[in-house]
Amino acid sequence: MKVQYSDKVSQVWPLFTNVDIDYGKDVHLYDRLGRKFIDFTSGIGVTNTGHCHPRIVNAIKEQSEKLLHGQTTILYNSMVDQLSYSLQKILPEELNCFFFSNSGSEAVESAIKLVRHATGKPNIICFQGGYHGRSIGALSLTTAKSVYRSGYQPLMPGVFVSPHPYFKQYQGEDTEKRTKQCLDELEHLLNSQSSPSETAAMIIEPVLGEGGYVSPSKEFIKGVRELCNKHDILLIFDEIQTGFGRTGEYFAFKHFDVVPDILVVAKGIASGLPLSGIVANKKLMDKWIPGSHGGTYGPNPLSMAAAIETIKVLEEEDLINNSKQMGSYLLSGLEKFKNEYTEIVDVRGKGLMVGCEFVNENGSPGTLIAEEVRKENLSQGLILLTCGPYNQVIRWIPPLTVKKSDIDRALTIFGSALKNSLGRKNEL
Repeated sequence: MKVQYSDKVSQVWPLFTNVDIDYGKDVHLYDRLGRKFIDFTSGIGVTNTGHCHPRIVNAIKEQSEKLLHGQTTILYNSMVDQLSYSLQKILPEELNCFFFSNSGSEAVESAIKLVRHATGKPNIICFQGGYHGRSIGALSLTTAKSVYRSGYQPLMPGVFVSPHPYFKQYQGEDTEKRTKQCLDELEHLLNSQSSPSETAAMIIEPVLGEGGYVSPSKEFIKGVRELCNKHDILLIFDEIQTGFGRTGEYFAFKHFDVVPDILVVAKGIASGLPLSGIVANKKLMDKWIPGSHGGTYGPNPLSMAAAIETIKVLEEEDLINNSKQMGSYLLSGLEKFKNEYTEIVDVRGKGLMVGCEFVNENGSPGTLIAEEVRKENLSQGLILLTCGPYNQVIRWIPPLTVKKSDIDRALTIFGSALKNSLGRKNEL
């Protein structure tokens, strides 16, 4: 969709709301007409500390008076060390070396380049439904929706896609059986398409984001880790959307008792300022040829200041625990709607990363239903997004600062939107 900003200027962006935003505060956004909205998108999982958290705003203000840009290969900035130390405290000891950049896609590109340098092997295995970005390398690993890839192929060679166990989409299918099938297919791929001697890494979102907010079983993630160990293949966890408390843990890999070789982070790291990074063991990072990768802007001083303060806020305000508790509260409220409306086939999630999936009467993906419900919520002041290969899932991504009263208000609006939208479902 082409968004017209004025009579003379236009930009090509997809636009999901008509909200001309003025400012934000915690879980709320205010437009230029004075309307107040509950924002349960967090800028797609970015503002985990809420909009314009005063401590983070102050940290940015203070830094802006000192230095706006200090190119990392020219100047040493101890803030890089300070941020690294802050991250080391919340990560396993084997993840102890950092490379920072600006965006999630850049971080994925960094991981691709690292594993190829470190292993001398060209190929990467990704999993169906994953989203890893939209630059060409990252897009080559993205299979969440065809719209992301349409018109850009052929993409980067050396990428192979393995099945992901979409348990909730396979209604009635045995979880253990599906796990075994997918792991068998993964090993078959290593024996039929990309041999271990040519496979540098596997990359996976521990919880699918754009692919539908689907979490695989612990057994599946453990099985992937074991196959990587068996065949001397590196394991990359893309935690761009799941990181920094979103799933009720600092990082989603903690739900599975598995540690990746490379961790990709972005979004919630700096509460809205552009910053991303990859984390690995120093022995692995040391195999990266110095000067073979870099960038002008990352890590930017303002973003680092925001990230350092973000971690302090997450810790001192107990936001990780709040994510876990409020996520359970939200799931409980949504389950009541699932019991009332047959169009809601599933409610699922970890922490404050929650999906509500819709189907039509014939069991097909409820794309139009989900979109109608989303629009109706917007008209009543609640901003939500959809996801999934058919956009059949409404996702709930509130800031980790969210309170029960905020969730209660959002659920009230959602209930009203369901009633209004599903009452008109024959018109869809």
